[in-house]
Amino acid sequence: MSSSTIPATATIKFMAREQLLAEANIEPDPVATGPVTKETQIIAIYGKGGIGKSFTLANLSYMMAQQGKKVLLIGCDPKSDTTSLLFGGKACPTIIETSSKKKLAGEAVAIGDVCFKRDGVYAMELGGPEVGRGCGGRGIIHGFETLEKLGFHDWGFDYVLLDFLGDVVCGGFGLPIARDMCQKVIVVASNDLQSLYVANNVCSAVEYFRKLGGNVGVAGMVINRDDGTGEAKQFASAAGIPVLATIPANDDIRRKSASYEIIGRPGTQWAPLFEELATNVAIAPPVRPKPQTQDQLLGLFSAEVTGRDFVMEPATVFDMVGKHDIVKPTLEVVYDAA
Repeated sequence: MSSSTIPATATIKFMAREQLLAEANIEPDPVATGPVTKETQIIAIYGKGGIGKSFTLANLSYMMAQQGKKVLLIGCDPKSDTTSLLFGGKACPTIIETSSKKKLAGEAVAIGDVCFKRDGVYAMELGGPEVGRGCGGRGIIHGFETLEKLGFHDWGFDYVLLDFLGDVVCGGFGLPIARDMCQKVIVVASNDLQSLYVANNVCSAVEYFRKLGGNVGVAGMVINRDDGTGEAKQFASAAGIPVLATIPANDDIRRKSASYEIIGRPGTQWAPLFEELATNVAIAPPVRPKPQTQDQLLGLFSAEVTGRDFVMEPATVFDMVGKHDIVKPTLEVVYDAA
């Protein structure tokens, strides 16, 4: 078949494949090694999905704004739910979706298309591709490229809070740490092994890039849904990071959060908690954490909880094929050394 008879769809698929391969081969920029000079505090918040990052950040950013700070909250989770509590459950148009629509229409993205505000808090969502239609990490990179075109580095905020999913380890989700885009990291966890495993992974990433000359450090941990068992506090102590705030496992908090109600309002029952968190977030210095080994993490919990006293039994050939392995003599010819 000559090139002139190749179907157009095949050509398009080939070009798309080549584009994806070229994109995958792009190396990230080298990690910055100079001192942090930004006046704006850019803080990346990481945690296991569903641990309460968005709840914590919505209330933290609201309290900071009421204290007279200019705050920008950026959701960097493909679920695009970081700002839902802030905006009463309403979905915020994402940068990725808006950028695609504007591009098709031959128009440029404007600030008002993607950034919205409530009571002094500015907020936006990067967004992400639908399931099976792209890479979430690449979506984050594309989102930040769009922000740079909109003048991100010239915006005059006191604080920029980035909500990142900690379960995912691909490049885009580690962008603030790997490229020194933030000064410090905060981890949100609870008294359960999986959330502490994610927090420890983030600490490991920070330490890895510090060894490569990066400047990002961990400012501390927020313990959410604290039931008093103390494992998260023990982890923070072992990792050498402070506990910035402890949010109790409380039905009033759960109900108000579920109904998209901001509880971090001055003068309310939970105001002191978020006032303390806002103060600690502002002044906590970035430190080099001490990541824990798997055994050290398990050691925070009782053997009954983790099952770590279980002894692994190797599988056999009989287990796999239903018959015992028959040792046959080898037909390999072995020559004596000359």
